[in-house]
Amino acid sequence: MENIILEAKGINKYFHDPNTIQVLNNISFSVQKGEFVSVTGKSGCGKSTLLYILSTMDTDYEGELKIHNLLMRDKSEAELARVRNEEIGFVFQFHYLLNEFNVIKNVMLPGLKLGKYTEQEVEHNALEKLKILGIESEALKLPNQLSGGQKQRVAIARALINNPLLIMGDEPTGNLDKKNSELVFDIFQELAESYQQSLLIVTHDQEFASRTQRTIVMEDGKIIADSKN
Repeated sequence: MENIILEAKGINKYFHDPNTIQVLNNISFSVQKGEFVSVTGKSGCGKSTLLYILSTMDTDYEGELKIHNLLMRDKSEAELARVRNEEIGFVFQFHYLLNEFNVIKNVMLPGLKLGKYTEQEVEHNALEKLKILGIESEALKLPNQLSGGQKQRVAIARALINNPLLIMGDEPTGNLDKKNSELVFDIFQELAESYQQSLLIVTHDQEFASRTQRTIVMEDGKIIADSKN
């Protein structure tokens, strides 16, 4: 059990607008430490809705969600916010970098918010993450001075700043060209293999999904396949 980072059991989700529609149906799976998992399926199959629940942002569901063996069900909003900041790193389709701050400050923000380490320690950690991603030389630039691929690498460094148990990605290569998509994939692969980082990535990119360690395929709110690649 030590190695299970995230576990979903019997997750059901309904929308009530104005009629009740079931959008997730009995979703059960777990993610191990160091595992690189993709969730794929056609648009509207429920994969982003699922990610929203697994990231603790949506608490209106049936079933059980455990992160690092702790049940998320009865936690307060403040406790869930701490889980999101400390245990989960997020990478989205758009980088959401703040243009008024330079690269290193953008990376530092979740670390400063966590308040566990001094500003100097957070800055040192941020530089280490930028080094892992090969962009430490861009640390003092502003986001609008970077290419799309560089911005997404900064966003990945920001997701790593608090040494999370799990990186969650929502179409992280959806806005990138083929070359930069491959670069982001290679970074994720190295994080899993060299740093034992767990990754759960929602993607409609079949090529990306086929190269991850494991692919979960969804259709109409259900898991229809879950296989190692």
